[in-house]
Amino acid sequence: MKNLEMRAAVIGAGFAGIGMSVRLAQAGIEHLVFERADTLGGTWRDNHYPGCACDVPTPLYSFSFALNPEWSRLYAPQAEILAYLERVAEQHGVRDRIRFGHELCSAAWDESAGQWVLETTGGRFTAEVLVAATGPLAEPAEPEIPGLARFRGLRFHSAAWNSDRPLDGLRVGIVGTGASAVQIIPRIQPRVARLTVFQRTPAWVLPHLDRPIPPQRRRLYRRFPILQRLARARIYWLLELLVLGFTKDVRLMGLLRRLGERHLERQVSDPELRERLRPVFAPGCKRLLPSNHYYPALARPNVELVTEPIREVGEHSLVTADGAEHQLDALILATGFRVTDNPVFERIRGRSGASLAEAWAGSGMSAYKGSAVAGFPNLFVLAGPNTGIGHTSLLFMIEAQYRYVLGALRTLRRRRLRSLEVRPEVQARYDAALQRRMRKSVWLLGGCSSWYQDSAGRVPTMWPDFTWKFWLATRRFDAGAYRMA
Repeated sequence: MKNLEMRAAVIGAGFAGIGMSVRLAQAGIEHLVFERADTLGGTWRDNHYPGCACDVPTPLYSFSFALNPEWSRLYAPQAEILAYLERVAEQHGVRDRIRFGHELCSAAWDESAGQWVLETTGGRFTAEVLVAATGPLAEPAEPEIPGLARFRGLRFHSAAWNSDRPLDGLRVGIVGTGASAVQIIPRIQPRVARLTVFQRTPAWVLPHLDRPIPPQRRRLYRRFPILQRLARARIYWLLELLVLGFTKDVRLMGLLRRLGERHLERQVSDPELRERLRPVFAPGCKRLLPSNHYYPALARPNVELVTEPIREVGEHSLVTADGAEHQLDALILATGFRVTDNPVFERIRGRSGASLAEAWAGSGMSAYKGSAVAGFPNLFVLAGPNTGIGHTSLLFMIEAQYRYVLGALRTLRRRRLRSLEVRPEVQARYDAALQRRMRKSVWLLGGCSSWYQDSAGRVPTMWPDFTWKFWLATRRFDAGAYRMA
């Protein structure tokens, strides 16, 4: 990476990193992608548990520059999504730019040289621009349960599924009833001797609209791509209507509440079990979970739903607060990810030498337009703070960020600058405005606690408005918001 007009380093070869590499290459910007694993795919590589699939309609879950007419279902399974990513990377030459087995150990801004110095497990590199594309669902979160390390049976997180040890005939416990667990439980229930589901908070489970995409429609999409783009646009605008309930008036979530309650009533006949599965918060406060098989699986004779808090873990059991001991041969932790405290935040150090984690320690995680952080010149974060969405595809937000990042890089090149750094007061005003809008959101008014919130009760993860407004906000790079050197 020497004697190049523009040099960039991208951290992560998942959806965000692969798409960024495509766009950088199209703009003629030399770069490398650093990936800690030996294959690409990010969360769709790591999460390969039984039943793993997208919970966003696949017409939206693809890059706008690489539509896929071959999706077999409206909600694609993990293997198809991973194959799609591999195909995009191959067709656009991304694979040749990836340095596999290069985990980021540290990235520090060198003020005198005007560049980022990267220490990786594969060596040292320098780059003028650093793009963090590690994603919010990259680091599994293990629960802090006393004695967890003491368990002597088979134990793993859902994002690190152990395929070498079959669960057939075992007494299996699963901690968590979120998005992953809702997909896993129906798939393993028929195979295990006994399944104990440890639920802290019941979620809103809605009817799943998944269905096969007929071969004739796929042929039409291949022959007339405009038809797929029209289908994509239709789904996008329909889902945008949900924003009214998510961020404008929580009372509008009443329709989803009735839909979820009817789904529960129809699928669970046991009144006692039904009440334990009935959410007490507003729909959307936690992620909405589509499934037609989760409730029936919980009603099977070999399944026990435990709602008492877990007190401790023994060598072959979990003990709950009521003193009951649940004997287990295997323990699955479907406990989500470290979204607001991702370890990569500790490894990126800006102008003052402070890390992203330290910069966010006081006021909480924030970034200007989800992308730039004061004190961190030439750093751009993809799927960063307040770019999350609960109703549509995150790829829409990420692609909007591509355009914004490329605008910044063109500004650097055109004006022959060494660095761009968002002004602290600009970032503060932007974040304050977001948090004001957040006050009407279901994530604050819905009556739940979730990974959308940080330890202070702020919501640094979600975008509190229509996503097309984010697209407009990032349409052009606003150089006036930045210090230039």
